[in-house]
Amino acid sequence: MSVTVRIPTTLRPLAAGTSEVTVPAGTVQDVIGALDAIHPGFKSRLIDDSGGLHRYVNVFVDDDDVRFEEGLATPVADGQVLSIVPAVAGG
Repeated sequence: MSVTVRIPTTLRPLAAGTSEVTVPAGTVQDVIGALDAIHPGFKSRLIDDSGGLHRYVNVFVDDDDVRFEEGLATPVADGQVLSIVPAVAGG
């Protein structure tokens, strides 16, 4: 039982340059923890000091933004894709 995590270009150096990593299924928090165990540094880039997602990071399970689901408790089932998408600002 595993899920695919899509890594954005800006965070690929933490994952040895790979664009996707496979980790065990669970909640979003579990998936981030598993990703951080394999490639240290992800958790601090994604989770803030209060234990929530940094506001400049968007996480999607398939096409659903976890902020509008159950946040870090959102389930990520076997075969689903978790995408990390940095927020983009411009003017």
